[in-house]
Amino acid sequence: MEKKSMKFKSSSTSRILKVHNGTFLIGLLLTIVLFWQGDASARIFIDINAPSIQKIKIAIPDFRNLSREGENPELASELAGVVANDLEMSGYFSSMDKSAFLAEDKDALTQEEIHFKDWSVIGADLLLKAGYTCIGESVELEVRLFDVFWGRQILGKRFLGKAKQYRTLMHRVGNAIIKRLTGNQGIFLTKLAFVGTATGHKEIYVCDYDGYNLKRITFDRNIALLPRWSPKGDKLFYNSYRGGKGPVLYLKDMVSGRVKTVSARKGLNIGACWAPDGKSAALTLSEGDNPDIYSIDLEGNILRRLTNHWGIDVSPAFSPDGTKIAFVSNRSGSPQIYVRDLKKGTEKRLTFEGNYNTSPAWSSLNRIVYAGGEEGDRNIYTVSPDGSNLRKLTENQQNNEDPCWSANGRYIAFSSNRDGAYHIYIMNANGQNQTKITSFKGEQTSPSWSP
Repeated sequence: MEKKSMKFKSSSTSRILKVHNGTFLIGLLLTIVLFWQGDASARIFIDINAPSIQKIKIAIPDFRNLSREGENPELASELAGVVANDLEMSGYFSSMDKSAFLAEDKDALTQEEIHFKDWSVIGADLLLKAGYTCIGESVELEVRLFDVFWGRQILGKRFLGKAKQYRTLMHRVGNAIIKRLTGNQGIFLTKLAFVGTATGHKEIYVCDYDGYNLKRITFDRNIALLPRWSPKGDKLFYNSYRGGKGPVLYLKDMVSGRVKTVSARKGLNIGACWAPDGKSAALTLSEGDNPDIYSIDLEGNILRRLTNHWGIDVSPAFSPDGTKIAFVSNRSGSPQIYVRDLKKGTEKRLTFEGNYNTSPAWSSLNRIVYAGGEEGDRNIYTVSPDGSNLRKLTENQQNNEDPCWSANGRYIAFSSNRDGAYHIYIMNANGQNQTKITSFKGEQTSPSWSP
């Protein structure tokens, strides 16, 4: 075993040494630290704040089947495939083609058994080795991550889960790797809610962040719109025209499945967004002569009127600290995004380029994303809350709309018709690594990302 003072180094220019104190992620599955090599404050980090990230090449051979009777041999490649896809979709890694592997140590799991030169010669920066044991309906994983250049283990953990839920198990492995190399939580156990038209009606669906495990959660046989996850991920707002009424605001408890009516006032009850504390929401109501934004509690009681203007104000989005909202108004003649300081009562226009800017969302890292441009030519932009640092993330890819942030502020989900019909895509916050997530029947729009 190496001495405690040993610092890890890397041959990849996209990794930097950085001192950082932290702990391993403890999740729903049993996670046990198997092996820790080096000082706990010494970490190999991916510089996630860099404008552009050079992807780390990671080799992930099929996992070794350690089961006594060789049960579930198909998991050898399936387990490896899930975590390889997760790491690819993070935007930080390039998973190497297995046909390039030269190593003859396919059954090796430990640092002493692995021939690191065989992995170095094909250009691998990292090597992920794992073995699995099937015990009844459960599967136990032993996972080890190595720095190929130095031939050292940088992560070792054991995971336990259900064999039928192996995707969830591997998402947890992927999150552990991201946490180890970036210091940030991964997105691999999150979910997306969205509007889908597979039945011929607009209904709300939920799937894993990567498009798997699709589940329909409304059966209104009408028009359901604008799903929005609560800050804890246990509830979901949405609008529906069911029963010939609408748009009525409903709240679905994602644990019990119960649905209750929150706001069914005459006229509009649309675009509810959660306050950061999860105890209230902002939405557009047409209580008076004009649609304005109000704050309501979870029973639908009006707490406060947030905007009061002759223009139409819609699509509120709270700042991370809850002291401001971004929203859309046509008060300047076309839809533009404004920011209101809820303490001072002041408002300022945020967008000036393009004549159709909508759908703002405010990230946990204090950045605003929106869909904008000329009508008929829609793209995704990000901007600082003071209007500076405007950045265009999509271009020449048809219409790109409905952006939303991952909870960690590092990724954006959005809908696009670049392949004909509208489907959901995700990308890094800098616009890189745009990946199609849904390919279901019909169209998929208006995503909301769970915490």
